[in-house]
Amino acid sequence: MIFLLYIALFVMTLALAVAIVNIIFGPALINAPGLQQSPEVSVLIPARNEERNIGACLTGMLAQDYPEFEVIVLNDQSQDRTESIVREVMTRDRRIKFIQGQELPTGWTGKSWACYQLSQHASGDILIFTDADTRHETLAISNTVAFIQKYRLDLLSALPQQETVTLAEKMVVPIIDLLAYASLPLWLTYYAPNPSLAAANGQWIAFTRESYEKIGGHQAVKHHLVEDTELSRLAKRKKMKILTTAGTGAVFCRMYTTAKEVWWGFSKNFYGLAGYRKSTFFSIIGISFIGFVLPYFLLTVPSVRLFALAVVGLNSVLRGILALRYKHPIGVSIFLHPFSILVAILIGFNSFFSYKRGTIRWKDRDIHYA
Repeated sequence: MIFLLYIALFVMTLALAVAIVNIIFGPALINAPGLQQSPEVSVLIPARNEERNIGACLTGMLAQDYPEFEVIVLNDQSQDRTESIVREVMTRDRRIKFIQGQELPTGWTGKSWACYQLSQHASGDILIFTDADTRHETLAISNTVAFIQKYRLDLLSALPQQETVTLAEKMVVPIIDLLAYASLPLWLTYYAPNPSLAAANGQWIAFTRESYEKIGGHQAVKHHLVEDTELSRLAKRKKMKILTTAGTGAVFCRMYTTAKEVWWGFSKNFYGLAGYRKSTFFSIIGISFIGFVLPYFLLTVPSVRLFALAVVGLNSVLRGILALRYKHPIGVSIFLHPFSILVAILIGFNSFFSYKRGTIRWKDRDIHYA
């Protein structure tokens, strides 16, 4: 048990160090350099049954302070009021364009197919893909373009500020930020050439048109469920410049609204985040359990209680500073932390076994793993 606690101490010390580096020095979309020029931007939004979100998303986009942009919404076979809401907004602002998505071809995931179709209708020099359930501060486009110009980027992505309401959301959704901000110094996505140090979030991901076409666009990742991460890795392999930023205060998203959505939404992606590699997946699971969960159990063992308490303290500090910086629910983050990790691990196993079964159902579609 002492050996495992030493491993937990190492994991927590490293995670806390990475988190502090990101909090103090990490790139943040809200803190962009000055805008140099204003090339035309195309904001591309796939929407499938998004009647509860698309209106607020478009309202935020139309309030952007950037001078030259278009917004194209693709209706991906929606069965609700998504189309009528978009068309109503179109009557008030000509920058909104609307296209009907075509039937999903064999070999494509729905998200990549929708994004590919959107790219074919875009006229901008910079393409920004965002989701229908996101909202945006007025500076989102301007700051994205400014970062691209300052660092000569081919791809920029932002990790949105995740909004949570229900207990299931508050427990699980911030774990994504925990894994991102406590395991990868964000500047390494820019400076390190290794594709394993690439990261991106499809809720806000921008390309120069030239770079998007050079990597083959979404057609190059048409069968990947975690297409955003795969695009960033592909860009790295092609020696392109990418950067992943914190989107806190600039881009917002409420990913899921029910416990069922949390469970199945993350189940379709968790194993993919490990590159569908067993060794990587089980290493993440093992390290997460030893570092984030085991010390809490060992508080009941008198011989190691003080050691375990120290590691538990590091866990609390880590979750506390991440909650303050990235706007997580602080009480749930600290006091339900080990339970949140356990739920995330269970979702991870469900993701793994769903992959083994070969299919998962999401948004009324059967998603087939490649």
